[in-house]
Amino acid sequence: MEHCVMPKYDVEAVRALIARRRPGYALESAFYTDPDVFRADMDAIFHRHWLYVAVECEVPEPGDALAVDVGTASVVIVRGDDEQVRAFHNVCRHRGARLLPPGPSIVGNLVCPYHAWTYGLNGALKFAEHMGEGFDPSCHGLRPVALRSVGGLLFICLSDTPPDDIDDLARQIEPYLAPHDLRNTRVAHSADLIEYGNWKLVMENNRECYHCTPNHPELTIPLFAYGFGFAPGELEPEGQEQAARYETLRQSSHAQWEAAGLPSRLIEHLDDRPTGFRTERLPLDGAGESQTMDTMAACRMPLGTIRDKAAGGLHFWTQPNSWHHLMSDHVVTFTALPLDEGRTLVRTKWLVHKDAVEGVDYDLEKLTEIWNATNRQDADLVEITQRGVADPAYVPGPYSPYTEGLVEKFMLWYAARLRAHLG
Repeated sequence: MEHCVMPKYDVEAVRALIARRRPGYALESAFYTDPDVFRADMDAIFHRHWLYVAVECEVPEPGDALAVDVGTASVVIVRGDDEQVRAFHNVCRHRGARLLPPGPSIVGNLVCPYHAWTYGLNGALKFAEHMGEGFDPSCHGLRPVALRSVGGLLFICLSDTPPDDIDDLARQIEPYLAPHDLRNTRVAHSADLIEYGNWKLVMENNRECYHCTPNHPELTIPLFAYGFGFAPGELEPEGQEQAARYETLRQSSHAQWEAAGLPSRLIEHLDDRPTGFRTERLPLDGAGESQTMDTMAACRMPLGTIRDKAAGGLHFWTQPNSWHHLMSDHVVTFTALPLDEGRTLVRTKWLVHKDAVEGVDYDLEKLTEIWNATNRQDADLVEITQRGVADPAYVPGPYSPYTEGLVEKFMLWYAARLRAHLG
């Protein structure tokens, strides 16, 4: 059952901020800098919505476990002897000690390092000595956490009443993910980067490519910035020609991919449901194979059932904290986890076929160089924006109606979810 506790923030002050929010404009400074708003975000957003945290291939065998921190909460994801993947609060039912440190582990049981209370992989308490005759182990199993695998991407929800629209998301998204067969991949590389900015600035930055051309020289080699909006009246003739070429390529590629069994057309529900999402398969520039510096596949072993190397890049976003790029040869997944009002952990994972061998089937530098560079560049942009919104001179400015419409949809979703919780 949900615990009824008074919020540890000024509800009325947060309500007032939401009420003042001007559509089509950036948020006020307090949304990014006020510890009260951060606590409201953790309560209303990160403790009550589905969060992408891991990939099913990270726990491939019984006893494989992964501990993930979400604010002050910690969750253990573990595959049981019955092959089922489950999630539990990473809190011993005795005196609260953490069972596992953050990151991957291999376990026979979940054993508390403090007093050796021992839990099975199904969460049941198996051993607790010196507790007396009246002690009932069946009442002290690990507290479960809602978990859902969507095509191999693992989502958790810390609420006892998680949004039920995850089922519809899975129904619509899994046909797009299935050709990439994420359950038969492995993590070739993982990188954690702390960005010195509020989590919403991290997500705003991700939801637009207005900044891409001047800031991402590597990413804009394979990626068409036109795929995320532009002002047609402001383009030079050369830009107009490139935009027209991109739109023709997008439409023809969609038709080709759909005919080959690769769902590609846009589905967008970013601001009309608790578990907002967006997906579309988009063409890549150059050879069109992968997000690499030469636009060719980074891994020789294709994923799943995809045989056309030039299958573009499937992008998949979820509110509040993830984005993903799926190509014929590899996948890059991202999750943003708030640390405090001014710091956010961005965790990036590169996935390849489970049988791919580094140095034989792929070069790690080629696989990771574009997104390692792009992540560092984005972190710098987020940091200078965090500094700017904390400046007394900051006044929220307008979003571009051409290139920041998806940022506005993120803001509409965010404000709606706060209102739904705070009333």
